[in-house]
Amino acid sequence: MKKKILLMVSVCLMILGLTACGKTDPKSVDYNGYTYDQLKTVTQNTVVTLVNMTDEQREAYETSEDEVTQNIVKRWKDATSGVGSYVGLSDFKITKSGKTLTCEQLIKFEKRDVILTYVYTYYSMEVNDVTVDKVYSLGEKMNKAAMNTLMGMGTVFAVLILISLVISCFRIFPYLEKKKAEENADSKAADSGTPQITDMVQQDDLELVAAISAAIAMATGSSTDDFVVRSIKRRY
Repeated sequence: MKKKILLMVSVCLMILGLTACGKTDPKSVDYNGYTYDQLKTVTQNTVVTLVNMTDEQREAYETSEDEVTQNIVKRWKDATSGVGSYVGLSDFKITKSGKTLTCEQLIKFEKRDVILTYVYTYYSMEVNDVTVDKVYSLGEKMNKAAMNTLMGMGTVFAVLILISLVISCFRIFPYLEKKKAEENADSKAADSGTPQITDMVQQDDLELVAAISAAIAMATGSSTDDFVVRSIKRRY
């Protein structure tokens, strides 16, 4: 039992020792030829330049042929909009992750903090990107995420409702086609009924002519071949 306890204590001590060794002071690390202070100076000098930038300098930077410079100035303008006056510099942090090295400088303003981040390709130490963003609290991030979720769900439901309305409209088309077919059938029946009526009128006239011819022949004692009925005028 004692051996097991000693083994467990030894393992714990080894883990603590490895953890302690892994916590290296970032200021003593060599970042591919650059020191902590050098990278910090570059980042903070950029902040100072942006803070003290005049309108003429901003226009010159915005029309510069360097795309990185243009992006820094534009992002700085967007990030510092509505944050109040500049207060000072705050924490600086270097993080290495795989082939990427990031240097983050927190900047204090009256209403909201801003963070400027340099992104380097570690093995060449070339600047990959420079970002400037407002710092939001956890509650603000949660509210923003909730709003984005609600907007996404609202958009999905709106599209589903629109699709259901379109599908329901398909039920009207057979009804309209049936109604149109019935109207066409009624129209054809009316058109076919007109000649029938005309034929019936003509048949009635022939019978009337024959009856009149027979009556005249009997009254005159002649034959129906001796005269011809030209027309019949009806009086109502």
